[in-house]
Amino acid sequence: MTLLTHQIQSPTPSNHSSFLHFHPKPTNFLTFPVKPTSRNLRKIKTCSIISQKSTKNPEKWERKKQVHVDYDKGEHHVTEHVSGFRKEDIPSRYRIKVQADRFQKDWSVTQVVQKIMVLDVRDDIDGVLNHWVGRFSKKNYALLIKELTQSGSIEHSIHAFRWMKNQKNYTARNDIYNMMIRLHARHNRVDQARGLFFEMQEWKCKPNAETFNALINAHGRAGQWRWAMNIMEDMLRASVQEDEEEDNLQLCIKAFLVFYQIPPSRTTYNNLINACGSSGNWREALKICKHMTDNGIGPDLVTHNIILCAYKTGAEYSKALSYFELMEGTKIRPNTTTLNIRIYCLVKLGRYEEAVDVFNSMRHKKSECRPDVVTHTSIMHMYSVRGEIENCKAVFDTMLAEGLTPNIVAYNALLGAYASLGMNEEAQKVFNGIKQSGLRPDIVSYTSLLNAYGRSQQPDKAKEIFELMNQQKCKPNVITYNALMDAYGSNGRLAKAVEVLHEMEREGIQPNVVSISTLLASCSRCSENVKIDSILLAADQRGIQLNLVAYNTAIGSYMNVGEYDKALGVYKTMREKKVKPDSVTYNVLITGCCKMSKYDHAIEFLKEMTMLKIPISKEGRVADAESTFARMKEAGCQPDVITYTKMIHTYSEAGNWEKACEIFEEMEANNIQPDIIACSALMRAFNNGSQPAKVLNMLTYMRTHDIPVTD
Repeated sequence: MTLLTHQIQSPTPSNHSSFLHFHPKPTNFLTFPVKPTSRNLRKIKTCSIISQKSTKNPEKWERKKQVHVDYDKGEHHVTEHVSGFRKEDIPSRYRIKVQADRFQKDWSVTQVVQKIMVLDVRDDIDGVLNHWVGRFSKKNYALLIKELTQSGSIEHSIHAFRWMKNQKNYTARNDIYNMMIRLHARHNRVDQARGLFFEMQEWKCKPNAETFNALINAHGRAGQWRWAMNIMEDMLRASVQEDEEEDNLQLCIKAFLVFYQIPPSRTTYNNLINACGSSGNWREALKICKHMTDNGIGPDLVTHNIILCAYKTGAEYSKALSYFELMEGTKIRPNTTTLNIRIYCLVKLGRYEEAVDVFNSMRHKKSECRPDVVTHTSIMHMYSVRGEIENCKAVFDTMLAEGLTPNIVAYNALLGAYASLGMNEEAQKVFNGIKQSGLRPDIVSYTSLLNAYGRSQQPDKAKEIFELMNQQKCKPNVITYNALMDAYGSNGRLAKAVEVLHEMEREGIQPNVVSISTLLASCSRCSENVKIDSILLAADQRGIQLNLVAYNTAIGSYMNVGEYDKALGVYKTMREKKVKPDSVTYNVLITGCCKMSKYDHAIEFLKEMTMLKIPISKEGRVADAESTFARMKEAGCQPDVITYTKMIHTYSEAGNWEKACEIFEEMEANNIQPDIIACSALMRAFNNGSQPAKVLNMLTYMRTHDIPVTD
């Protein structure tokens, strides 16, 4: 018999030359199979013993719970046990054979699986299986594969499956192959899943709808949504047209679909929608959903959740919320997964209060959708982004109080919240809690802890965490190296940061634009002019395209060391590369010009900001605007109408209409005639401050001074 390792390779035309000539007689491609007759009913019934249990021995397939109580430790453990066919159930000729052999063990299926799982894949797994009396009952094979695949160990499952095919009483079954295909899909082994599909044909085993659903799911998990759509189209079309452009593999699958005439089910559509949605192709997912409805198969809750997840993956958060509102108009009620997606989208859009309201409604006693670990983790991430660490910790404690067991993602959310503020002691406690809970810290855990020590000015301790990662065989990625570079650079140890960059390249990890920005910021702190030039040159040689943050960092670094011409050169390069500057760019330029007493240049940059309609302050940074404005006046540089207008706009955005009014009066006192833009900015400030009377007075002022009034 052919081993699995030989079959999971991609098929070649020679391996499947007989596949396209499978029909014993012409087949009507447009007609689906009729109901089974009494002659073939027996064959259909015996295709799966797991889904249809025997009426004689139902206990052989039942999963019985077993409880073990340790009174000394105050613990109890619940396990599930599957018996399977034992010695008394096997054929008599085999029973007589094993009775005289003391090495033959009458184990249950669960006991066999437990003995296999404690072994390494290189150990004698075949020896354990060969001592199992239940191997003489071929009905045990499906139970064995089911238990192994549910454990998630693909190597043990492949080894047992290979052994199984070498047994004399083995008969190929589609339920066994379906379980193996799904297991390979979970591990993103698409080629091996396709290999199992074609191996079924060699064993004269007919695939069913579940087989194709598993195959579509395998391609969807790997992001090969076009492959999945091709399979789906073939299931709908159920016809083969020889096309020279199609490869032999695609033709083989078409032939299977035509020969067995398998119509797609709702599960098939859901798998295909998920294949498109997981890749961010939400438009294709919607088309398939419409096609599904047109074919008379209505979407269920799973379908709606997949569509919402497709919007989420494609960063279409507003569309996801709109779809949720449409979903509320149907008879399908949302579940916890649906509301988790809604909370995630609300957080991404900055609608934090609405996200908290949804969370609180889920916690209500009468709520049908109780919050789970994912729900709490999303709210924790929201508080972490807002810098509300105490609330983040409170949500984590609430999760524990409600009897939920945090996963590694939940622990990392709390760990990252502490790390963002440099709270290394609290971060270390969370890290220790991960190990105490029986979980293994992953790369996110180590990187967050390293970042916590870096931001608390302990770069040497951050290096220890980095070395601990390597000892625990957790390979650092580019984010980890960037965090270590920042730990050294933010504490003035630029040479060490550069060493980390070289070490990263030696390990085969290419630096990215964040690496360059980190080193540029380090140069600014250390006042290393030469290093800035070399870092920018290194970025150019490595083909790293600078983004807005990197350009702003480079400009600020040159300004801090007094290199105005080089900063201006970087700014011009930035504009040539079609990178649009923001308020941070101009704030750095204007502040740098004022420090070097280049007030004329500062005014030019201010005018340029006005032309590009960029506010002088970002996120309410009124203090910086006031400081720049004051230094201009102290240096004898008289502000013009544009400068005053920008200050009025700054106070308007900050909600301070009194200050905006003072600036306007100062402009008049300095004999600078306000224009329509300045007046409109002040009227906007009055409107924001709920001062309608002052708005009307401003309108009268504009008419009195012959300032045109527009819409």
